[in-house]
Amino acid sequence: MKKLFLLTLMHSCIGFSLTFAQTPTPRSLEAKRTNKPVIIDGKLNDLAWQDAAIADDYTEFRPTAGRKEEKGNHTETYLMYDDAGIYFGGTCFERNVDSIAKELSGRDGFGTNDYIGLIFDTYNDKLNGFEYFLTPLGEQWDAKMTSNQNSNNGGEDFSWNAVWQSAVVIHDKGWSFEMFLPYAAIRFSKDKVQNWGLNITRRRRKTEQQYTWNPIDPNVNGFLTQEGQWKGISDIKPPLRLQLFPYFSVYANHFPTDAANQKNWTNQVSGGLDLKLGLNQAFTLDATLIPDFGQVQSDNQVLNLTPFEVKFNEYRSFFTEGTELFNKGNLFYSRRIGGTPINLYDAYDDVKANERMLRNPSESKLINASKISGRTKSGLGVGLLNAVTQAQFATIENIETGEIRKFETNPTTNYNLFVLDQTLKNNSSVSFVNTSVLRGGNEYNANVSAALFSFYDKKNTYNLAGSASLSHLKYKTPDSENSLGYSHTLSFGKNSGRFNYHLSQALTDEKYTSNDLGYFTNNNFINHNLHVGYRYTEPKGWYNRLFLNFNAGLSNLYTKIGEIDSKYQNSRFNANINAQTKKLIWFGAFANYNPAQNDFYEPRTMGKVFRRGGSVAFGGWIESNSAKKYSVNAEVVERVFLNFYKLSGFDVFLAQNYRFNSKFSVGLQLGFQPRPRGLGYTTTLDDGNTLFAIRKVSTIDNVLNLKYNFTNKMGLTFRARHYMSVVDNKEFFTLNNDGSLSPKTGLTEKYNRNVNYFNIDMVYTWQFAPGSFLNVVWKDAGVMSSEIANTRYFDNFQNTLQSDQNNNLSIKVIYFLDYLQLKRKI
Repeated sequence: MKKLFLLTLMHSCIGFSLTFAQTPTPRSLEAKRTNKPVIIDGKLNDLAWQDAAIADDYTEFRPTAGRKEEKGNHTETYLMYDDAGIYFGGTCFERNVDSIAKELSGRDGFGTNDYIGLIFDTYNDKLNGFEYFLTPLGEQWDAKMTSNQNSNNGGEDFSWNAVWQSAVVIHDKGWSFEMFLPYAAIRFSKDKVQNWGLNITRRRRKTEQQYTWNPIDPNVNGFLTQEGQWKGISDIKPPLRLQLFPYFSVYANHFPTDAANQKNWTNQVSGGLDLKLGLNQAFTLDATLIPDFGQVQSDNQVLNLTPFEVKFNEYRSFFTEGTELFNKGNLFYSRRIGGTPINLYDAYDDVKANERMLRNPSESKLINASKISGRTKSGLGVGLLNAVTQAQFATIENIETGEIRKFETNPTTNYNLFVLDQTLKNNSSVSFVNTSVLRGGNEYNANVSAALFSFYDKKNTYNLAGSASLSHLKYKTPDSENSLGYSHTLSFGKNSGRFNYHLSQALTDEKYTSNDLGYFTNNNFINHNLHVGYRYTEPKGWYNRLFLNFNAGLSNLYTKIGEIDSKYQNSRFNANINAQTKKLIWFGAFANYNPAQNDFYEPRTMGKVFRRGGSVAFGGWIESNSAKKYSVNAEVVERVFLNFYKLSGFDVFLAQNYRFNSKFSVGLQLGFQPRPRGLGYTTTLDDGNTLFAIRKVSTIDNVLNLKYNFTNKMGLTFRARHYMSVVDNKEFFTLNNDGSLSPKTGLTEKYNRNVNYFNIDMVYTWQFAPGSFLNVVWKDAGVMSSEIANTRYFDNFQNTLQSDQNNNLSIKVIYFLDYLQLKRKI
């Protein structure tokens, strides 16, 4: 171990000196102003373009870093500005027009497209940026960009949307484009003269070549850290940013309750307003008044056999757009707001023998939500989010008298999140995060505070990062004791160069929790992790890129539990290889070894442990060139336990997509998880014993996607999902105090489970004006659950379709109103 550490240190120092010596000087572009009119039609024939600065001489960074563009497939772009906004235009040349990859995928839909992208770092801090992309068929993408490469999409938040103009023309030499970004579509300071970070990127999907105006070294950490400069922007003023998004919606819902006092058909007509208000040049207020999230995509519900809560994706645009500040420290799980009432299941326990449950909503109703976010000239980012949900009640009926009573499942609740994030030199930052949940009635309040730091050296090679958090639960009843918990993380790593490593520690005591406004599974642990990787980013032989890495981890309890004599939880060792071939096919393989472990969570009872045997796993995956009409993505994993009840598991994932033309495509995803011999918690018996079972678990997850886009402003999508999971228990055991299992016989109940979910989401979208949309959505949901362990897929599929279906049809109109445009018209 000592020799390995010294070798790592020597390699790091050598890499540091090489990086120091080879750091290129960033390119710069003079900011030029025009006073001539521009018509955004994609043709670049306006006289104003003669005033623009030329940005050309692009450099490839994938797959061959440092190579210049070929003549005939090169890029010429132009950049200028006036009092109203920024103009960006140019031509992406192609020797053969058939080489242009193009697909209508909808706004921010990606698809299989070439693109041109403009990236601004308006505060020149190399940490935060704005991106604007355009495809050959004129579809727009935009995103906020941060230096946090570990966040979703590597630091790109594509849920953020701005309203801007663009046009594209395809011709015999390639495709030309024009963009106009009004100053309302970007954030910047009010300095008289400004310098912005700048880069421009172009991607050719059929060859997977990607170019940038300022060269990018794939071995150097970060994209914004390698930007160029747009210099001398003068006399531009941040405008008054007031944008309104009034909406009107109509819903019709059918569910066959067949109850005397409940209707099968219900309907709802509502209206509301979202607004964006620029409080100053840096900060924006976003608010949703009378929110309506009825058209969001259905959740991927599953049968959860684990001891931990399922984490669902967030589809509500208010909680996904522009939330990069709020995700600092991973303390914010937005599904808590308007989520499951905290006393949902207590309501069922409160139903008496002569009563029945009529209604028990599974979600709390959001009254309103608002957020303020932005960053000052000095690099201080401030975020404040507040949301209020109304009290939620279950409705219980007396069967004999018909009397109705209410049971409160969730009190009126206020959710608050506050973030301060100060950027520092060398891509570094320090942050403070506070979350609080204030509940009415006698329910407890929760508060979490965290301090975070991330420090890089001058050459962006080494990183030291960490966090420290305190959680506080305050109870309102005299017989409950308040709880104060602590958690921290600490890591050091080398992020640039071919050789990378990362060492980290995470510690959380037995009282810490951030679950009231975050996603938190368990506490009481101290974990140590090691990551070592080597990457080949220069194409050679058969590959374009090749990545090798090794991971290891050790987890122990922070504090012993009860009479259990060990703090050891688990350890793991993992080796991976990932590569892209010259034919643009990605593939990977891995091997994993998990020694025997003490599982303190599977028993579902504090103070008990399940001693799980060691296991090995092998797997691989392959992903074909997505630019072709037919593409496939497949993954296979096999896990075998060593001398432990002959357990085994097998996972198969297969995704296929066929693109008929630029408008129509079909995708099919299949997940198949056969577990012929699994072992896990089943139930807790009346005598207090914990029951385990060897079981056969068969899970299939089938998703069909259809997409047809009529134009770059209008499209239709269809998504159907059927999920089936069947648990067939074979042998039963009771859990002993030492963590071992003893056979259990004489049970009359098999505790089998057969759970099916079926959902359809069909969406028609028409952007009839900039920022304005008409959405028509049909949603269908069906659930089938039984104790019959029937593993025949089509039997379960048919039974699910024949179950009571909840059908919902909605029409929603969102209209975009901009104060400055209205003022000019008046």
